[in-house]
Amino acid sequence: MAHWQKNDDRQALTAIRYRVFVEEQQVPEDVEMDAFDETSVHLLARSDEYGFIGCARIMPSGQIGRMAVLKHCRGGGTGSLLMTAAITEAKRQNFEAIFLHAQCHAETFYSRFGFVACGDVFDEAGIDHIKMTLPA
Repeated sequence: MAHWQKNDDRQALTAIRYRVFVEEQQVPEDVEMDAFDETSVHLLARSDEYGFIGCARIMPSGQIGRMAVLKHCRGGGTGSLLMTAAITEAKRQNFEAIFLHAQCHAETFYSRFGFVACGDVFDEAGIDHIKMTLPA
């Protein structure tokens, strides 16, 4: 677990999200960093070789989001470890529903964890997304 209130954790979370979402995907910074960070549970992935390389958050609504892994570390299983940890924590918190807004290109990734697409594709920060829920 990472804590938004701890300066070192907040800096690591912000740096990863800035590189992935703001720089790579051109998401406006004021959209990427939002008021939900203060009340969400955050996860950080660390590599012995590279330091902090990935993150995710679980919002008070049960929504998992801000899943990000640095480009040079993708494909090594970090995203899967983060998603497994996020689902485990969300289940531990007993949310009525666990869901996420998947970027459409990542729908297959999330479906491997049991998430099911529902509804129509929608725009979020200029990127096509689809809501996915995790059946109980």
